Amino acid sequence: MIYTENDEYKVKFFVDPVNGENPVLVYLESATLKDRAKILKYIEFLRTHNGVLDEPYTKHIRGKIRELRVDFSSNRHRIFFFTFINKNIILLHAFLKKTAKTPDTEINKAEANYLKVLKDKKTYA
Repeated sequence: MIYTENDEYKVKFFVDPVNGENPVLVYLESATLKDRAKILKYIEFLRTHNGVLDEPYTKHIRGKIRELRVDFSSNRHRIFFFTFINKNIILLHAFLKKTAKTPDTEINKAEANYLKVLKDKKTYA
């Protein structure tokens, strides 16, 4: 596909096809107003930079999955995402990081959601 300069990246939230849950949206709704504002600002920053930000804003996790790193006060918010076909940034999973190392359980949730996206490409393309 040929893109023009007017084509912009879009942010899409993963929605679980089994239960209809949107894990990133649920996480955002649970955050304080100030934290939510900062997280949304970083998501917009990611979008306007075509899904590509270097450290300290993002970090490679595994495969195509990266994490958006939003540190605010003592809170360390992490949102797993990947860039997808047709200039889409898919937000997979979010959590509040409390340890030095990203927990494997959180990475596994993001990977499971990633695989669900790949099985249902039409929804996210």
